[in-house]
Amino acid sequence: MGVSNGRQTIFITGAASGMGRQTALLFAEKGWFVGAYDVNNAGLETLKRDIGRENCVTGVLNVTDRDQYKACLAAFAEATGGRMDILYNNAGIGRGGPFADMTFDDIMAVVNVNFVGVLIGVHEGLQYLRATPNSMCFTTSSSSATFGIPGIAVYSATKHAVKGLTEALSVEFKAYGVRAADVLPGLIDTPILPPGAVEAAPKEGMFRAIPPRAVAEVVWEAYHSDKLHWYVPPEIFELDKAATLTPEAVRDSFAKGGPFAGLTEPAES
Repeated sequence: MGVSNGRQTIFITGAASGMGRQTALLFAEKGWFVGAYDVNNAGLETLKRDIGRENCVTGVLNVTDRDQYKACLAAFAEATGGRMDILYNNAGIGRGGPFADMTFDDIMAVVNVNFVGVLIGVHEGLQYLRATPNSMCFTTSSSSATFGIPGIAVYSATKHAVKGLTEALSVEFKAYGVRAADVLPGLIDTPILPPGAVEAAPKEGMFRAIPPRAVAEVVWEAYHSDKLHWYVPPEIFELDKAATLTPEAVRDSFAKGGPFAGLTEPAES
């Protein structure tokens, strides 16, 4: 049973700030035992204080390091008696700018953290999900997975990959009784945004600034649902439809400035 004492459990990457932190806080409030992992140890220490040390286990984790990921999963499983109700692959970085101006090192850093890190987490974490009834593999995608966004082309590509992976695994994992779902957030007020982005955002509409708690609440809803894609705010779904039905019109809209103009230079989360 471990120190979790039979409680439901969630393993979260990128948990020191933003959406991951708010998810950790919300699930702890709901009585769950939380595994919080991040490269930001100082942020994890304050999170541990806020949640209560008896309600969580934390660890420094670079999601691109497979051996480190395996060790963190094993430590979490030891604390929970092998139980993992939710695996939330949330960690991500955003390095933007015109594709031609990006260094290849920055390109590969985005690919490795945002997609390879997810592949590692799901591949290594599946054994614990399979051992837990009604478990869920949940991942942070992005509104930029609706249509490739200029200025963050590589970031957008990784989020398309996450979305596609989630769709395929939602079918494959049914054989194990494991669900798969993702969230496609729009403009979330977190450290991944460039300075001034929130102030420049429209006050209403699909690209208004949304607090990270809204994403945490969606993770909670998703666990109690069979829905595949979650849009925050819900209006992002309209962009997803438009990108599918009229991709040329969306392309031309972005070429003229587009709804993401001025908001496409993310920083690391």
